Parts: sequence; structure tokens; C-alpha cells
Amino acid sequence: MTNHLTLAVAGSRKTQGIVDHCASLPEDRRVLVLTYTQANQIELTTRLKKYAGDHHHVEVMGWFTFLLKHFARPFLPFKFASQRINGFNFDEQPHRMAKGIRRFLDPSGAAYRSELGRLAHELVSDSKGALLKRLECIYSEILIDEVQDLSAHDWEIVDVLLRSPINIRMVGDIRQSVLATNPRSTKNSKYSYAGAVKWARERQDLGLLNIEESVVTWRCHPLIAKFSDGIFDPSWAFPNTQSENRSVTDHDGVFLVSPQHVAEYVRTFQPQCLRHSVSSGKAFDLDYLNFKVSKGMTYERVLIVPTGPIKKFIASNVFLEQTSASSFYVAVTRAKQSVAIVMEKTGLSRLPVWTPP
Repeated sequence: MTNHLTLAVAGSRKTQGIVDHCASLPEDRRVLVLTYTQANQIELTTRLKKYAGDHHHVEVMGWFTFLLKHFARPFLPFKFASQRINGFNFDEQPHRMAKGIRRFLDPSGAAYRSELGRLAHELVSDSKGALLKRLECIYSEILIDEVQDLSAHDWEIVDVLLRSPINIRMVGDIRQSVLATNPRSTKNSKYSYAGAVKWARERQDLGLLNIEESVVTWRCHPLIAKFSDGIFDPSWAFPNTQSENRSVTDHDGVFLVSPQHVAEYVRTFQPQCLRHSVSSGKAFDLDYLNFKVSKGMTYERVLIVPTGPIKKFIASNVFLEQTSASSFYVAVTRAKQSVAIVMEKTGLSRLPVWTPP
């Protein structure tokens, strides 16, 4: 078995694990490291320079750049003779009735993001093996970070890679599935966001993939780790998180804070304040980050202004649907020592309520 997927919890040093793996390889090993967000590309590049700077055959690339550089640009003529790609159209979509080349390229020749995965997948077969052969000649190993961010036709492409001679290694945290390469597509929608775990388990059953669970967090206090495990319905069958955060302060764990005490709580503990979106948290004049924007960040303490479903989850033990659960999980697991959640009515919750001394 040469293909691996590591499902890791928040704070488990996923990115550093990729860097350490690259540093351990022979210096002539040809490796491509893929990830979705620009922030993660910068982080990977910076760490690789620091820890694996002598490995000159390790390349970091964004997912869309990968599809453009190794699929669409060199092999478009196999599908559309004499056509070429002149750019990348991230925001717009083709007309819903568009056919032929206009399904994939805008009038200026730029590839639509929403159709790039489909185009890339179709070119695998249209090239009659040439595309994969070229890729196999360039890379010995492809690593995919934050694999849960893939969606739609991207899963078809990964399926092709899993069946190739290239060694595929993937890392992700299904519980942090808040981004998607193609969020509007219905293709493979059952694998979108937290549904990516279904895709992974099906490939493991087919013998294409070996899944390893990395359950140790070095970030979150044990009480935060335990609370984060309870955010998802048990039917997801996620393993329990083990915390290696041994720090002790005078305010550790998960707390509820009444709206009338928010200002004093912020003065006392200086937490990073998190909200779901710009429309949330208007009742408080705080310096916010949105849940999704905070992904990948670490803070000593956070204060969360909850959505209606989150309030219901805390007060009535009603589980969140998967995308809401993932967003809340991201927010909770940004914290090392404490999480405070603004709640006016605590309901059935057994979480301690913070009050000013």
C-alpha cells in the first residue's frame, strides 16, 4: 500500500508533519505538495525552506495551478483542437446552456474555476494516457494538504491519481471542512465538506488507500479537546482527541458568559473574538474574526458569539448539521487554554458560567 491519508485533529501539527516527511526523503526525490488556500501555500513554502531547504526537488503548488499547469494547458488541444488557455476566471461561471469550449473557457480564453475540475478530469481520458504518463515522469510523490477542501470533480482526479504509480499522501481534518474548491457544484456532493470521510473510507475498503488517525492535539487544553469531540453527532464515528497541552492557568476550559458580562470578560482575558459572519455579533463592539478566516490560527483564548443553531446545541443538546458543526469546531479549536461562549439562557448545559469576581 503506497497511498496514505492521515486524518488529524485540530492542533495535531498536520502541516509540520508534511514538512518533516519531505525533509526525510532522499534529496533527489521529486515531490509535489498541493494545497488549496494561498495562506497555506505560503506557510508550507516557508517551513520547507527552513526544515528542508536542501531538498531542491520539492515543489509547493495550489490546487488550481496544478490543474492548469499539468492538465488543462498542455492537453486542451486533445479535446479542442487549436485552442489554448489564456488565464483563470475565479469568480464567474459559464452560461448554464453553454456547450463545447464555452462550457470551460470564457470569451477571453480564461478557464472557469467552476468547470476546471471537470475539464481536467475529461482530459485524462481524452489524452489517451499521455497526461498521466507525463505526470508520472515529473513526480515520484504527490502530497495533498487539507484534502477535505476538495470537492466536485476534484475527487475524480484524486481517484485517478490513487490508481497511478505516483505515491499519494494526503493530510486533512474532516472536522474542519469549512472551505471547498467548488462549493456550488452538485457533483459528488455527498463527499463535500465533512462528507469527505465517506469518500476516504470507501477508498480504504477498495484497497486504494490506507487511513491513519492522528488524534493528539498539542494546542487545545484537555477540557477544550473533550468539548470539541462532542460537537459532532456520534454517528460520524470520529475518534476521541488526546491532548498534550499540559499548561495550567487560572482560567482553563470552556465557559458560558452572559451578554451583560462580555465587556468585562474581554477586559479581563483579552480573548480573540470570533463570529460566524459579518451579520453576527452586532450587539457587541468587538474586534472579530469570522470562523472560516480563523482556520489555521492559534490563540491563547477565544470568545465566540454563537449562531442560533449553536445556541440550541449548547442549551438543548440538539446536534448541528455538518457544515455548522465544522464551523463551530474550527472556532472552538483555535484556543489553547480557554473558550468562552456568549449565552443568555444556558438551558440544559452543564458548562460553567463565568461571572466577574
